[in-house]
Amino acid sequence: MDTTVDTTVDTTADTTADTTSPTEAPAADATGAVTTAGAPAPEAAPAPVLWGRAEQQDFRSRVRGALLGSAIGDALGAPVAALSLNGIRETHGPRGLTELAPAYGRRGAVTAATQLTLFTADGLIRAHVRRDTGTWHPPTDVHRAYRRWAATQSDWGPDERRADNGWLAREEWLYARRGPGRPCLTGFADDTLATLDRPKNPTARDAAAAARSAPFGLLVGWEPALVLQLAVECAVQSHGHPTAYLSAGAFAVIVHGLTRGESLDAAVRRALGLLGARPGHQPVTDALHRAVSAVTGAAPGPETVASLASGDGRGAEDALAVAVYCALVAEDVPHGLRLAVNWGGDSTATGALCGALLGALHGETALPPAWLTALEGRAAVLELADDLALEMTQGPALHGPTLITPAWLARYPRG
Repeated sequence: MDTTVDTTVDTTADTTADTTSPTEAPAADATGAVTTAGAPAPEAAPAPVLWGRAEQQDFRSRVRGALLGSAIGDALGAPVAALSLNGIRETHGPRGLTELAPAYGRRGAVTAATQLTLFTADGLIRAHVRRDTGTWHPPTDVHRAYRRWAATQSDWGPDERRADNGWLAREEWLYARRGPGRPCLTGFADDTLATLDRPKNPTARDAAAAARSAPFGLLVGWEPALVLQLAVECAVQSHGHPTAYLSAGAFAVIVHGLTRGESLDAAVRRALGLLGARPGHQPVTDALHRAVSAVTGAAPGPETVASLASGDGRGAEDALAVAVYCALVAEDVPHGLRLAVNWGGDSTATGALCGALLGALHGETALPPAWLTALEGRAAVLELADDLALEMTQGPALHGPTLITPAWLARYPRG
């Protein structure tokens, strides 16, 4: 992995001990890059489970909330993604879009943002499973997952000859093009692994990389600086502009804090502290400051939301600012998501980002039941969320150098 993170960053806002996770976090070398130094030796026994039942239930609720919330926000924003604020009002009335509307031929349809979020989670589970072999490089496993997503954009359906598909890539509903951006299509078109020094699509600065990055924040056993590092290194596989990949990293850190039970304010402060050490951070830092400052300004509404954008509303930093602001002022999940999509910018990205924040903050039970019922692929999203929670809390009981659970390895092959 690339080695650009400064581990001297102050993270004193963290109030949750790392002993809450039985899945040992990777160690950082002197530069902050993830190394195998913290990984157990191949012959080591599985780490003991340190989670209590209540903690596991709370964590699973937040993981479900983050992934389902992201998908709901994505689906809510999809019908208005190409519309200006005036266009939204002309189409859906003066209040804008208030309920799920048809997109891609059905209500509740998700876009490439949700597809890629699912494959991000799949890649992270695979990384933890493959660690048993003594190989530990999560960006490689996540990039391989993105390559499996790329196959869904060109193939008619699952290729049963591919032994490495696991269960997710065999989900037929994923084999549909739902507005994937060109940077994602070109970035995942080959097996070449990008680095921070040599990113792919160095001018791509839209929010697609951030919109797929919520799963990095669910790695609760990791240090926040390493969550940022991993999200950044995976973002540059398609989006090489600092604004895009640092927005993805900041978003992951904020989700990480919420998943560990912090307030949204505290999670944003930590993200700002970590961003300060990164070259090119200023647009993202400024965007987060705009979001926080706007909370005490004018009453929440489309005009206030639109004022947070520094450009045309299509940049990653603008989407992050909108999502954070809407989550901060949200009276409940539906209110926050309606604010996030009714403003004339990249509504799928802002809906997905805001949904993940609110879901991680409040858990799955805060999500609107009517929207959940209509959500495309809900069963698969829920299944993957539970698998990710299970891997994070009970991974050593499922697999290890001397332990094999055939059903788990069939779902998440090591190859």
